[in-house]
Amino acid sequence: MKFWLIKTEPEEWSWTQQVDAGNDGAEWGGVRNFQASKNLKNMKLGDRCFFYHTGKIKAIVGIVKVTKTAFLDKSDKTKKFVSVIVRALYPLKREVTLHEIKKDKDFRDFSLVKQSRLSVMSVDLKYWKKICKMGKI
Repeated sequence: MKFWLIKTEPEEWSWTQQVDAGNDGAEWGGVRNFQASKNLKNMKLGDRCFFYHTGKIKAIVGIVKVTKTAFLDKSDKTKKFVSVIVRALYPLKREVTLHEIKKDKDFRDFSLVKQSRLSVMSVDLKYWKKICKMGKI
């Protein structure tokens, strides 16, 4: 199993909406960056993702699971980009903010710090475990 971080503006798609999607989950699409799209293509069934609210909040708020691997994003007329389906597993008991992550020197090589604009990124196990601990799960 691999670990990822996926970003969304809560005004576009929030954690509450993801939870409300239920067991069917929701399509994670609209990604138009080639590196982020490559990351979507590399996701496997059962992989876990941090659900990150960007914009004003800038915090990891929950964990989702990949339930369907990459398929053509129906909203992409060029047919170059893909979507996956993710299902909410559980919220973090305590949101982990970008500010906290940036303050911690252990995260200096974390993609969220180094490539903050990338919307889909891999997460090393060491970062996954530390964020889970910070989020009290």
